Amino acid sequence: MDFKLTDEQQMIQAAARDFARDEIAPVASEFDASGEFPLATIQRMGELGLMGIEVPEAYGGAGLDTIGYALAMMEVSAADAAHGTIMSVNNSLFCNGILKHGTEEQKQKYVRAVATGEEIGAYALTEPQSGSDAANMRSRAVLSDDGSHYVINARKSWITSGPVARYLVLFAVTDPDAGARGVTAFLIDAERDGYHRGKTEPKLGIRASATCEIELTDYKCPVKDRLGEEGQGFKIAMGVLDAGRIGIAAQAVGIAQAAFDASVEYARERKAFGKEIGSFQMIQAKLADMRTRLDASRLLTLRAAWAKMQAAETGGRFTAEGSMAKLFASESAMWIAHQAVQIHGGMGYSKEMPVERYFRDAKITEIYEGTSEIQRMVIARNETGLR
Repeated sequence: MDFKLTDEQQMIQAAARDFARDEIAPVASEFDASGEFPLATIQRMGELGLMGIEVPEAYGGAGLDTIGYALAMMEVSAADAAHGTIMSVNNSLFCNGILKHGTEEQKQKYVRAVATGEEIGAYALTEPQSGSDAANMRSRAVLSDDGSHYVINARKSWITSGPVARYLVLFAVTDPDAGARGVTAFLIDAERDGYHRGKTEPKLGIRASATCEIELTDYKCPVKDRLGEEGQGFKIAMGVLDAGRIGIAAQAVGIAQAAFDASVEYARERKAFGKEIGSFQMIQAKLADMRTRLDASRLLTLRAAWAKMQAAETGGRFTAEGSMAKLFASESAMWIAHQAVQIHGGMGYSKEMPVERYFRDAKITEIYEGTSEIQRMVIARNETGLR
């Protein structure tokens, strides 16, 4: 078993680390406090290739692999999870699905603009009454009499980057009697008539990754902007989420790494009873467990990334690997961030230290792109074959 990274993987990891340290970390707390979307840094990330790491160069991306993407996500998220969230949606949820199911025209128009950072992408699956139960959606798309376009009426919630996104992958029902097989995917241009943005959500964490509800009212979507065939939407959505969970696992690893590093530094500097607190066995035990969970999370995430690369060659699946990585890494990030706050004591509860932000940011990784409960169901069903 060879754990050595390729030259390309090391290159994107180093580039992401340098950019995150120099450009993102200094402004992270400011954007967290204001909730403002960090457009300038996101555009620079696009110029570096971070917004389309797996996108071929022919479509404006970096043309690297999934492991490189996961490594870069870890570095960016260690500096600021909100930047990591925006990066994850652009890479995993938006570009990935279009690259796999889109036409050449769609790739040139939609993927190129988002991969270069020129525009922001979003993914619209969740509705007010359907989150993990994605098959229970009420959005409708009706083909026009002349067959030239679909008329879409939809209401979607918790749309990451929704307040600023130009393009979206959106799912709506075209055949209400077909259940999950009646869902179809569409590419949406937010500048067309009938597209409306709701209020920006006041979130606990990842506050700079603007999130809102959107509504489409008699929105006319040209047939050429349908993604895949009618009825393939649910399959596309689940496949995209499989890939997305690797990104969230990598984000969780980044948050956990930042929390752990801050704790080690504090344990070396903070003194109590005349000694550095890092010399106390209870603090040492916390740090040992934090490091062990962190490394386990990283390895599960990189294995899932490798499995995705193998699946691309063999046509296999990587659903279980992605779910295990996402489940363990997200719950570990929450636990590690909790321990980090505890190690910092009162200062861990203060906004003067970044660990309280890590704690708030970690929580969402257990929720979006499939809750921990859903991941456990996916993993168990994969093992038993039962539904």
